[in-house]
Amino acid sequence: MTGAGDTPGDGVVGDGYRAEQGRVVAARGELDQDTLPSLEEALTAAADRHAVVVLDASSVTFGDSSFLNLLLRLHRLTELRVAAPGEQLLRLFALTGADTVLSLHPTVQDALGR
Repeated sequence: MTGAGDTPGDGVVGDGYRAEQGRVVAARGELDQDTLPSLEEALTAAADRHAVVVLDASSVTFGDSSFLNLLLRLHRLTELRVAAPGEQLLRLFALTGADTVLSLHPTVQDALGR
């Protein structure tokens, strides 16, 4: 779903940071098979180094099945916590049953246990 002139993955990973409990990785925009590589790289690197990875999904406007697949794969590698998913992501998780598998939290602070 990239627009004309976009480069795949351009700008979907925001600023991440280290937290006491692990690593926070921020994502934004539309996440589909064309834009996922940079997010996958950031999440995989965080999972390699941290027992807990929090995905700040507050700025994600769209996620498709490839995004969901990435989250489910990461869920097996680390303690993945998805923070602040919007209405579209919540609907995707509910329709697929992923809401019973993934650890969903209303805010990053909640995901970090603060």
